[in-house]
Amino acid sequence: MVRSLWTAATGMNGQQSNIDAVANNLANVNTTGFKKQRVEFEDLLYQTVRTAGTPATEDTLTPVGVQMGHGVKVAATQRMFDQGSLQNTGNVSDLAIQGEGFFRVLQYDGTYAYTRDGSFKIDSLGQLVTSNGLKALPEVTFPEGFRPETITISQDGRVTVKVYDLDEPVEVGRIELYRFQNPAGLSAVGENLFKATPASGDAIAGRPGFEGFGKTVHKFLEMSNVSAVNEMVSMIVAQRAYEFSSKAIQTSDNMLSTAVNLKR
Repeated sequence: MVRSLWTAATGMNGQQSNIDAVANNLANVNTTGFKKQRVEFEDLLYQTVRTAGTPATEDTLTPVGVQMGHGVKVAATQRMFDQGSLQNTGNVSDLAIQGEGFFRVLQYDGTYAYTRDGSFKIDSLGQLVTSNGLKALPEVTFPEGFRPETITISQDGRVTVKVYDLDEPVEVGRIELYRFQNPAGLSAVGENLFKATPASGDAIAGRPGFEGFGKTVHKFLEMSNVSAVNEMVSMIVAQRAYEFSSKAIQTSDNMLSTAVNLKR
């Protein structure tokens, strides 16, 4: 009886984690380049009361055993890297990835981070940076006297712009993309950034539109891949599962109360 109380409690804790992930997904439904998470569960250890195959008689074996489960735990929070929808912004420094790949940025501590958020800006030095001032790598620096409205980024990552005293556009840099053998192994660090881990493997650099890399789409942004409708359904399912576990605790408590009150 006491086992059922603790088993049901693990179910409530697990569904709380599920709701936490759903809430984070919904909170980021409009976050550029956000990738939703899915909570995965696995059952806990079992107490084996009788092992399957135990001799029942001299000539027979028990076909099944007796095992009592101890509940559930969170096994993983899988990040889903499905393609988000592309939104036309008209902003000359916005860039989306259609397909596989990440942008690389240089963090303040000198380490690399990776992002699908292409809402880049141009700082006072003419460099292409993120909203938090992190430089995009490889560096793209616009020359003095460039005309911002003439910035063009091709699908293979070539960045060109016109300068006031020149008639022909000038190539000022080239966007590279990076991919991983296991992108689900990346570690999210906030600010729309991911960092490589031993599970993700090392970053593989490539040219947009070639060798399996996605292409760059200028003046577009990739939106979150969260579906509000699907998340609401997941929330309802998690809520009901939470209620089921709470009912199991109430039922176990009532049964204990009945046993305690057998003799009055």
